[in-house]
Amino acid sequence: MRPDAVVETGAEASVARPVPKDAASRVAWDVAATVTDPEVPVLTIEDLGVLRSVAVDEDGGVHVELTPTYSGCPAMDAMRDDVVLALTHAGYDEVDVRMVLSPAWTTDWMSEAGKDKLRAYGIQAPSGSAPVRDAGPIRLQLAVKCPRCDSLNTRELARFGSTSCKALYECRDCLEPFDYFKVL
Repeated sequence: MRPDAVVETGAEASVARPVPKDAASRVAWDVAATVTDPEVPVLTIEDLGVLRSVAVDEDGGVHVELTPTYSGCPAMDAMRDDVVLALTHAGYDEVDVRMVLSPAWTTDWMSEAGKDKLRAYGIQAPSGSAPVRDAGPIRLQLAVKCPRCDSLNTRELARFGSTSCKALYECRDCLEPFDYFKVL
């Protein structure tokens, strides 16, 4: 983590979202945080947890780091371009956006507000935390709650839904299909 960043506390303590301490970087962060995910437009890149750091240097240049949800995510080019556009429209002349692959993104970085937005949009948010991948038993998810009627009587139709980070489910009670944002 950069030395000029802090990790939020309280309800967001489990979310590794290093918000800048200095005022200039915080203003630039707030601008970058308005960019939405092109695949799930109700989520901002801050909600999703892909906005990793924003720093303004002495010359007024802005340096942004984004971590893709997975290394081949096709939305990252659009997110990068949208961050550059948002910051240049806000008056920043020099904007540098880097993709950072380590540490790897995890659904644990999604904000609770973002998970609520997903459910309201009709996509079930990831439940639980990403498992630590070491030797031992593999944790299985037994049920995914329907975002429309809250039933646990659901079944997976396809491991990959409209995007690679979602699975397609069906509710057996209300008979509606829905996306489930997988725990990664």
